[in-house]
Amino acid sequence: MSDHLRNTGPMLASPRCGARTRLGDPCRAPARRGKQRCRMHGGAPGSGAPRENRNARKHGRFTGEAIEERRQIRALLGEARKFLEEMK
Repeated sequence: MSDHLRNTGPMLASPRCGARTRLGDPCRAPARRGKQRCRMHGGAPGSGAPRENRNARKHGRFTGEAIEERRQIRALLGEARKFLEEMK
């Protein structure tokens, strides 16, 4: 007979991952030693973005200036469409 049931105590007593699943339930995997998440939710070594990640804003598409410029372009296009509709 197997002694598997007797050896699961430390696993069951370990802290659990704090992440949420797609259904909103907590992840039931054990958290990595010294971390709050399991290996699949960011507890693996080397996971996550590097410190002071410069790649996060590489293109600048979502800066305040870029968003305002797109708003102005949309407004100008809307005025042009209205003008063309009036000319018909």
